[in-house]
Order: sequence, then C-alpha cells, then structure tokens
Amino acid sequence: MIARAISLPFMPARPSSTSMSSRAGMHDRKLADRTGLYEATDAMPVVDRRAIQLPARAARPARQAHLELRFGAIELARPQSKFLRHLPKSLPLAVVDVCEINAGPGAEPLHWRLITSHEIATVDDAWRIVEWYKQRWIIEQFFRVLKTQGLKLEDSQIGTADRLLKLVAIAAKAAVITIQLLQARDGGQQPIRVAFNDNEINALAALNRQLEARSKRLKNPHPPDSLTWAAWIIGRLGGWDGYPSSKPPGPITFKNGLEYFLAVAAGWSLRDMCMP
Repeated sequence: MIARAISLPFMPARPSSTSMSSRAGMHDRKLADRTGLYEATDAMPVVDRRAIQLPARAARPARQAHLELRFGAIELARPQSKFLRHLPKSLPLAVVDVCEINAGPGAEPLHWRLITSHEIATVDDAWRIVEWYKQRWIIEQFFRVLKTQGLKLEDSQIGTADRLLKLVAIAAKAAVITIQLLQARDGGQQPIRVAFNDNEINALAALNRQLEARSKRLKNPHPPDSLTWAAWIIGRLGGWDGYPSSKPPGPITFKNGLEYFLAVAAGWSLRDMCMP
C-alpha cells in the first residue's frame, strides 16, 4: 500500500451543489455498522480489471499497473470526538477500491481506497474516480514548482492581498507552462502555441540553432511546431545534456530553463522594437 495518507473531513450531509473525493489513507475507518472500511472493501467482489499508466516519480520509474476494481456504497461513521457530536451519526458515501496485481519484483503494489460523494452506479463511474485521483500527481508538481523547490512563492515579502494575488497569477502562469513542458517531455501532443507566442517561438528557434551547433551528434529530434520541441530546448537551457540515455529533465530543470529563456525572449523582443 502506498504510504501517504489524505484526511477526509466529516461533512454534515451529502453535498448537493458540491462534491468531493479523497483517499482513505493508511488508517482504517469505522462504518455505521461498526465494521471497518478495509473489511468492507475486501468483501466486495472484483467487478473489472484494467491497466493504467503510472507516471515516473522521484523514487519510482514509470510503469503500467494492472488493477482489480471493487466499488460499493458505504455508511461512514462519525468520528468519536465530543466536538463533532452535533453532526449526524453517519454519512452515506461510495468507495472505489483498486489493487494492483502482479506488480513485479521490486515494485510496491498500488492500493487505493477512494472515498467519494459522487454517485457510483457503473464500472465506468468507478474508473472515472480513479482517473481523477491520478491527477493529484500533476497538482503536486504544480505546487512544487510554485513553492520551496521552484519559484519560492512563500518567500514573498508582499504585504497586501491585491499585490500578492497579482504575484500568484504571474507565478501560476510560469508553473503551468513548466508542467506543460514536463508533460510534453513524456510524449504529449500539444502544439507549441499553447504556451508560446510568435516572438518566443522565434527566440526558441535561434536558441535551438545555437544548442545544436555545439555538437553535430546532438539534434532536437522533435517537430518545430510541437511543445515537445520547445521542451527539448528549455530542458537544455536548464542544465539537461540532451542525450536520450541521460535522466530526462524534471520540473525544476524546466523551471530554471524557462526563467533563462523568458529573459532571452524579452531581450529578443526589445531588439525587434529597436531595429529600424
């Protein structure tokens, strides 16, 4: 089981206009009939099997995981706290349980128990919750780029909410482009113009010629209208050596390369403005 816990707040009723999904975490939870959540999900029948692609993480290479799916309705008991006695004794929810089979040697089997307020009536409904939960990896990378290891947003000395909001908007744009480059590195098919304008594309082309000229063996292998082409260049600017046998650039390498590139592109734009 993956050893990261995500807490589930106890809500007074099933939301009508909002909804939530959460990982149950490492600790078993009591149901209204006083049985445990783990016992209840283990007793549910396997209703489907499917393979999903798990992206690479710091301590784990990318791999395909073969999963068994279980799902069903549950009645989650109210936590035993005197501060919550005003809430209903239980909350009707649904649980989606996916467990990896045949993980292979050296791989920790994936096992997620996902609690959700969404109605789960079919197998496709259950797999949709799994796909939504997979997006947390992108969200984690986004905040990593924004915070300590990236743009260091929490180090800002701005003292007013209005100015801080503007700073967050600027930083968020840079973080989103960084994540787009990361996805393009892994084979995304987005066009280059989703992230860069014509002036920036011209600057990328000039930088690409310089980078390729340094080594006859090292060429950008991607089509120039693709974001993958830009990711190769910006990864190089961030310190990646460009060789397929090397570890691919990560989000911080892309963040560093993007900062350098945007400064170059700004100078490129000023040059064009000053030329007669």
